[in-house]
Amino acid sequence: MKDAAQGLLHAVVLDGEGGCRPADASEIQKWTCDDGILWTHLLLGDQGARRWLRESAGLDDVVTDTLLAPDVRPRVRLTDRGLLIVLRGVNLNPGEDPEDMVAVRVWIESRRIISIRRRRLLSVQDVLHSLERGHGPTTPGAFIAELVEYLANRIGMFVDSIEENIGDAEELMETADTLRTSQQLSALRRKIASVRRFLSPQRDALDRLYRQPGPLFTVEEIDYLREEADRITRYIEDLDLARERAVVLREEYLGLMAQEQNSRMYVLSVVAAVFLPLTFVTGMLGMNVGGLPGVNSAWGFAGSVVVMIGVTVSLITYFRSKKWL
Repeated sequence: MKDAAQGLLHAVVLDGEGGCRPADASEIQKWTCDDGILWTHLLLGDQGARRWLRESAGLDDVVTDTLLAPDVRPRVRLTDRGLLIVLRGVNLNPGEDPEDMVAVRVWIESRRIISIRRRRLLSVQDVLHSLERGHGPTTPGAFIAELVEYLANRIGMFVDSIEENIGDAEELMETADTLRTSQQLSALRRKIASVRRFLSPQRDALDRLYRQPGPLFTVEEIDYLREEADRITRYIEDLDLARERAVVLREEYLGLMAQEQNSRMYVLSVVAAVFLPLTFVTGMLGMNVGGLPGVNSAWGFAGSVVVMIGVTVSLITYFRSKKWL
């Protein structure tokens, strides 16, 4: 474990009563099952941690490959030796997008837990803090159940924020701020698609976990996992509803834009219809040829103006009779 010391984020030994005590790299190397449940949390990008997982952790190649994979989707793999589970949580790291969900990979045995992550995940820290306060999990199964709960809590807060943003977009639509509405709807639809991409396989993984839990989970822990799977399903349904609301708002936005364009084109068409005969009259009278009426008359200009006014009034009267104005 010395090679992995730099990649060791934390290591604790669970006391079976909700608490824990810290363990260093040398103690991890000497640990046995009689010492308690060991939880080792590693950094994926550290070469020492990767080498330790491959050479000293005693894991199968398939399990190790999944733990060290650069990109993984939520999944569950139950073996004779233990359980491999990959979960995703909302990314609350500074300067990053929450919908860019962070993966945590966990291998659990009856007396050992190994987790590894690339980016910080607050839900893992929540489990550690609960252990430090003496109110944490007492078994590996309870560890997974509590981790899933913390992940679901933050996912729920993110889904609530999406629904609030949809409501704000609806209010913007009422104020006819179409540009801001369009930008906000586009951002919301991207967020919903990004989160749902991982929530669906995560729900399937949790469904499989509580339906085929294996010997690592008690009946109470299985029921707890079932409830958390139902929560994820409800969040997916809420996201689907939010997506439908965004689609409706988008259609309403496009309808408003089309209506505005039609109104402008209508005004231009009316103006063109009024000025078309006037343009014809002025063009005809402006021809530089002999024989034009009124050229030698002092009343020629006045007569032309009267004709054009009469044409304009006639056209406006006709448009009003057809209810075009």
